[in-house]
Amino acid sequence: MPPATGGGLAESELRPRRGRCGPQAARAAGRDVATEAAARSPKRPARGSQRFEAAGRWALLALVTLLSFATRFHRLAEPRHICWDETHFGKMGSYYINRTFFFDVHPPLGKMLIGLAGYLSGYDGTFLFQKPGDKYEHHSYMGMRGFCAFLGSWLVPFAYLTVLDLSKSLSAALLTAALLTFDTGCLTLSQYILLDPILMFFIMAAMLSMVKYNSCANRPFSAPWWFWLSLTGVSLAGALGVKFVGLFIILQVGLNTIADLWHLFGDLSLSLVTVGKHLTARVLCLIVLPLALYTATFAVHFMVLSKSGPGDGFFSSAFQARLSGNNLHNASIPEHLAYGSVITVKNLRMAIGYLHSHRHLYPEGIGARQQQVTTYLHKDYNNLWIIKKHNTNSDPLDPSFPVEFVRHGDIIRLEHKETSRNLHSHYHEAPLTRKHYQVTGYGINGTGDSNDFWRIEVVNRKFGNRIKVLRSRIRLIHLVTGCVLGSSGKVLPKWGWEQLEVTCTPYLKETLNSIWNVEDHINPKLPNISLNVLQPSFPEILLESHMVMIRGNSGLKPKDNEFTSKPWHWPINYQGLRFSGINDTDFRVYLLGNPVVWWLNLLSIALYLLSGSIIAIAIQRGAQLPAEVAGLSQVLLRGGGQVLLGWTLHYFPFFLMGRVLYFHHYFPAMLFSSMLTGILWDTLLRLCAWGLASWPLARGIHVVGILSLLLGTAYSFYLFHPLAYGMVGPLAQDPQSPMAGLRWLDSWDF
Repeated sequence: MPPATGGGLAESELRPRRGRCGPQAARAAGRDVATEAAARSPKRPARGSQRFEAAGRWALLALVTLLSFATRFHRLAEPRHICWDETHFGKMGSYYINRTFFFDVHPPLGKMLIGLAGYLSGYDGTFLFQKPGDKYEHHSYMGMRGFCAFLGSWLVPFAYLTVLDLSKSLSAALLTAALLTFDTGCLTLSQYILLDPILMFFIMAAMLSMVKYNSCANRPFSAPWWFWLSLTGVSLAGALGVKFVGLFIILQVGLNTIADLWHLFGDLSLSLVTVGKHLTARVLCLIVLPLALYTATFAVHFMVLSKSGPGDGFFSSAFQARLSGNNLHNASIPEHLAYGSVITVKNLRMAIGYLHSHRHLYPEGIGARQQQVTTYLHKDYNNLWIIKKHNTNSDPLDPSFPVEFVRHGDIIRLEHKETSRNLHSHYHEAPLTRKHYQVTGYGINGTGDSNDFWRIEVVNRKFGNRIKVLRSRIRLIHLVTGCVLGSSGKVLPKWGWEQLEVTCTPYLKETLNSIWNVEDHINPKLPNISLNVLQPSFPEILLESHMVMIRGNSGLKPKDNEFTSKPWHWPINYQGLRFSGINDTDFRVYLLGNPVVWWLNLLSIALYLLSGSIIAIAIQRGAQLPAEVAGLSQVLLRGGGQVLLGWTLHYFPFFLMGRVLYFHHYFPAMLFSSMLTGILWDTLLRLCAWGLASWPLARGIHVVGILSLLLGTAYSFYLFHPLAYGMVGPLAQDPQSPMAGLRWLDSWDF
């Protein structure tokens, strides 16, 4: 039976090809099949034919790349106003140019690159990026958009090369490239000042590099092998340095590496020394190198952002002391806490603020009608407290009394400086949080009762240790009730000036809500030291920044009227996102995947699971497959399995996340589903052609099938391209709209 192959795009690419890294380095299970498929070739092509074929491959790669760049850079300047999250990431680029410290829930690499692109293209960092719709006017924004479009344009050739290496089929690679080139969603994300094209660039670079170094496995420790292995590590660092979801591609590379090392360990022709060399190389290139580069991005981040800015309040007092312009920078205060000191006490949980009180009372019916105690994010005189002994009213600042330091385990009183009322708690319920106790200001001129007594404890320290300003992490335990002073983070009603609730929780578990540090410290009897001495080290800054980012990520909740989505919406293209405009008079851009591409991808995942299961069962049961079918089956199971794993790792973890989710979170997974579609349909069409080989037109099945998919994808892009490039005029439900008849789901809003 003749092989079901055609010319041109349908030419069979199952046999391994020689290159700088030799043939595809199949693992043990795949070598025999690859050899058998190669043996089916009647003769080796002539040298001139090989050169012509190589030139054709390069020309096709150039065409794919050119088309990708052309679609991404077309109408890049439109619209000339802020679209969607450009208001965040453009603003953060400005912060880097102005060296102003800010806080974001993502690692810094993507924003640094955006800022660098703006700086190199002449943007001066003065545009405010206040809200979507604000016009850029004379400000230079094209450098930042162009940089994101540049990286987004490489997704297509990266996917093309990855599929080509996994399947050895030009037609599979070309179909994958078409799916991504003509997807309106990928196109839209690539044209704006966003982190997504930067993230996907590094994810696809890591995937391609991993596949390439796998293909060099028969020449370990050669220059190409080291190059692709090292580039995989660099790409992993880049992906994680843009967003924490870069962990998913790290997990995929890690699983691939474990399987690779396990195979090497079972190869008895290799000595243990050689296996050790392989292990060491992977540790160096895939662990040490990425960690070093990832850490270096934070070092640059902290070095550049040296000025006080809107992110100060999210970080500890010690962290703030390193920022020029902050009131703690280059300040001099006493190092150790002593009785009589005037202090401010700051909660360590992100965005909680300072322990605060004011003359207003809790309203009738809200616990005891005593003075309110809250937390407040801003500097204020009402944040000042005097620390005193619990059993005396004598003035510790009297020159005749010696200095007495506050120590871990001491019983103290905190007297509010402005109102002379003591920090107090009792068994009345807190205003908002059930089963927590109310915290109030009580007493007259510092005279109260035993409910004003608190035991001060330093986290992870021994009794008797002094308490350091900025550095010591303290808890305040109420002596009578045994509860712990903390903040729930809940916003009080207008009677509480919309400040945050302070409670005393009977649950003694250590949480950041109940841990504080002393920030401001005034005591004329103590010598001052420069806060430079107390500034945290780089490892401490790095650890704190990650803790704050992780808390910020988990605390992301949707804002009022914000459009969010659920993970099950994403593969079916259920809802899009408005990037720009709402009304028919607006320039509207709508983030929505090309429905033909996305639904084909969804169908392909289902078909792959079905066909892959059938083939895997047949092989496991010892079925003797013809050489052609065996070769195609290995491509489907191994190449398709690799990209299906990528789709799974980049999609299903979102079902476990408690944070707010958006449609654009699915796009890294969409890249893998498109690669799976290319491999699957190319393989199925080849299997169909093989099965119908006795039919006179069997050789054309593969060609016709691939061309039909390519043309259908291109035509669907022609229909839906206004979603990405912009629409003006009636909405889709209007018969006069250019998108009339294309609103195939009621949930689409364009």
